[in-house]
Amino acid sequence: MKLLKWLALCLIVLLLVIVLIIITKLTILINYHHRQDDDRLNVKLKIWFGLITYKISIPVIKIDDDSAAIVYKQKTQTGEQAEPEQKKKKFTANDLMHGIKDLETLIKHVVSMHKIIRNFLRKVSINDIQWHSVVGVGDAATTGTLTGALWSVKGSLLGLLSLYMRIKEMPKLSISPSFLRPVSETHFQCMIQFRIGYAMLAGIKLVKYWKGGRPKFQSNHLKIFSKDKSKSV
Repeated sequence: MKLLKWLALCLIVLLLVIVLIIITKLTILINYHHRQDDDRLNVKLKIWFGLITYKISIPVIKIDDDSAAIVYKQKTQTGEQAEPEQKKKKFTANDLMHGIKDLETLIKHVVSMHKIIRNFLRKVSINDIQWHSVVGVGDAATTGTLTGALWSVKGSLLGLLSLYMRIKEMPKLSISPSFLRPVSETHFQCMIQFRIGYAMLAGIKLVKYWKGGRPKFQSNHLKIFSKDKSKSV
């Protein structure tokens, strides 16, 4: 009888943990700064009002002269008190092509993938959008044309975001032209929020509507799903 009570208690606790995870809201803070040849990207994930946090920082980005790859240093930190881990990585044109081909593979294998992703994005809210830029090429006429083109780009991208996500606050945008000297500066930040349960539901749907057998991914972080671990008898 005691065993049954302990099993029931464990089952109740497990269900409560699952429900807690499902209703937990994940907050993603994105902060990107570009100034001439200096690029810095910081991403912070947190749940339960910051009780659990995970930080990703990419403070240095440059072009490798030998391989034409983008070289960056990535720092990751779990929790506010933990020591950050730093790794040096490269992103090549082949990595970009592999990512595009993997996306095509997903689209071919998942029925109504666009609908699944769109339904998930409708549950995602994006707030505190700030996008400020300073541009100049040293020529007044060209700088004016470039400024108008950038306003068009920003408007189009935000229009696309509002089509798929919920924007709760009016974005703060600015473009300052520099007519006297060449300059390229951009600062972008936003806060993305969604409940983990919605992401889990989207993942379940991707598995449910999968077709066509095991995929052949080319990206290193997805190749594990392409390996056939079954053994012939």
